[in-house]
Formats: sequence, structure tokens, C-alpha cells
Amino acid sequence: MADAVVRVAGRGLTVPPPLSLYIHLPWCVKKCPYCDFNSHAAEGIPEAAYVDALRADLEHALPDIWGRKIHTVFFGGGTPSLFSAEGIDRILATVRTLTPLVPGAEITLEANPGTIEAAKFAGFREAGITRVSLGIQSFDPRHLKALGRIHDGTEARRAAELAATHFDTFNLDLMYALPGQTLAEALADVDAALAFQPPHLSAYHLTLEPNTPFGHAAPPNLPDDDLAADMQLAIGARLIDAGMQHYETSAYAKPGHAGRHNLNYWQFGDYLGIGAGAHSKLSFHDRIVRQMRTKHPQQYMTAVHGGAHVADTRALTRNDLPFEFMMNALRLTEGVPAELFELRTGLPLNVCAAALAQARAKGLLGVELGRLEPTLQGQRFLNDLLELFLPA
Repeated sequence: MADAVVRVAGRGLTVPPPLSLYIHLPWCVKKCPYCDFNSHAAEGIPEAAYVDALRADLEHALPDIWGRKIHTVFFGGGTPSLFSAEGIDRILATVRTLTPLVPGAEITLEANPGTIEAAKFAGFREAGITRVSLGIQSFDPRHLKALGRIHDGTEARRAAELAATHFDTFNLDLMYALPGQTLAEALADVDAALAFQPPHLSAYHLTLEPNTPFGHAAPPNLPDDDLAADMQLAIGARLIDAGMQHYETSAYAKPGHAGRHNLNYWQFGDYLGIGAGAHSKLSFHDRIVRQMRTKHPQQYMTAVHGGAHVADTRALTRNDLPFEFMMNALRLTEGVPAELFELRTGLPLNVCAAALAQARAKGLLGVELGRLEPTLQGQRFLNDLLELFLPA
């Protein structure tokens, strides 16, 4: 096993990547029919017990991250805004006690419009949250109902207004290509979002995932591929006209407001994930490891106190790394410096010379040798570009 692990990173990693912390809070008011995340309908959240479990999880993980600074923290779910401000404060107090959290760290919390009010947002801000990401999805009541969301258009607008009031930077999540949606309706959602002057906006194409009601039992009637592509282009143009930069496949931001946590993912940085079902990617000198925690909340809380909560650990192989790196880096519209490949993987870039040559020949990747940057064609056909880097 030791020999196999040493071969993973070839020359070895001389400098560890930046480290982020992801904290999974897995409960929702109800499960949406399109969602394939590890989330569970809330029937009473054992908040205090779960916060204790998170502390135990972080304590167990300390040997893997010893001495490394935490640059960003992200509370994902589920619906983290179901937790109390006091609970979030307890978690962040634990993080500050056990790890060197950098001054000015970005600390993001996902929230849904139907689960917040002004006092709660103020409490989150006081606890140390610096950024909220609101799952608006749509402002149209008909589309919200089709998506199974618990909020209506009025609640969506109120939540966006509260985010703008309480936080200097925030994100609004929208979806497009919704059941029965027209191009005009998709743009109306964008215009409604822009009225709140969000520093950051994410626009996701609704996809039908296996093992969800939408993907299996009750697939809805979605716009065809041509209309969905028209929506994507029109939304991008509208957001760029509003002064936002399209910096990642689904993400737009005003200057200085790109999401630092997700940028670390896309630049193949490291992240420790704690909480039920959380994923980690951790780099060591001689290997890069992916982990997953036990998925079910109750099983996780039971297992973590005995140190048996890591359900899966896998060292990335030499053949895995080119695709793993490109799958993240090529989501960025401006790509990354070519030297980042070796810095993050420990491999020389020439291990994927054939794939790079094909990508450039097909017009999917820029020809500048100092950068790994998708062309406009590469951005539109990202899956085709990434397939070139799959292990043979």
C-alpha cells in the first residue's frame, strides 16, 4: 500500500494548497423533488447533540490538518438557516478554538427564504457569518410550486432584502430551464434578483438527477435543449450588462465578490468536510486523499464519538489526477496558470500532453501555453472538454 500511495503524486507536493472547512447541516423543512444532496426532512433537529458531534469530528480530524490555516468556512446543507444563531455561534467558537482560522476569513451560510427572519440574520452576522447564499431558485410562484419549494415570491423578495440589509456580500441562487418556463420568465427572475443589487449571483440549469422524484418517478416537462441554451446565453448577457463578471460556469460576481470558498475548490485546493455525509479532499506530501463521512445524521452522531464516522477513504491515483484537476479548474472562465497543475497534483503537466493537444486542436482550450483556459466553445461544451482528460 505504501508504494502505491507514493506513486500517486509522483514528485510529491512541496507546498500544501489552501485549506477550507465545509460544515454539513443536513436538515430541511422538506425534501425538494429535484434534490440529490444528502438532506433529510426535519422532524425535530437534535441541534445541541449535532453540534457536539461536529466538535468531536473536528477533533478527530486535527492530525490530518495540523498546523494548517483555515481560509474559508462554508455551512452547507440541507438548510443551515434552520439552526439557531446560538448553534452557529457554538460551531464557530469550536472552529476558532481548535484551528487557526485566518483573520478576515470568508464564512458563508446557506439559507432558504422560508426559514429566516430579520432577527435570525442579525444573529448569524453577530455569530461571525460574513456571507449568506440564498436559495431563491425563482421569484415566480408557479415555478416555485413546480419545484416543491416552501417559499413564495413574496418571501423570496423579503429574504433578498434582508440579505442586502445585513451582509456586505451575499449570493442569490437562481435556476433556469424550469418546468414550463419561457425565456421571458427566466429573464424576469434575473431582473427581479438584480433589483436587490446582489454582489454575487449563481444561475444553475435544472437537471434531472437519478434517484430523485424528478429524475425517476415523476419527471417534469422541461424546456428543450435549444431553449435552455438560449436561456443560458441571455441570462449571461443580462448579468454582464449589469456589471457582473462571469467567472465560473454558473457564477457571476461584481469585482471583489467572487466566492472565495468555491474558488478554492475550483483551483483544486484542499477542504476538510465535517458533518453527516460531508466530503473532504486533503493533500499530503506523498498522496491526495478523498474522504466521506457517514451519511445518515443519527448514524453519524453515534459513530463520530467512537471515531468510526469516516465511511470511505480513497487515495487518488496518478491516472485520476489530470481529470480531477481539470474537472475543477476548467469551470473557471479564465482558467488557471499552467503551473498550478504541478503545484496541486505533484505531477508534471506533460502527463496530459496528448489530451491538451486534442483540446487545443478541437478549439476547446486556449493555445496560450502559460494558461489552462477554456475557450468560449470549451465553456459551452465543457463535458466534451473534460472527457479528454478521463483515465484511459
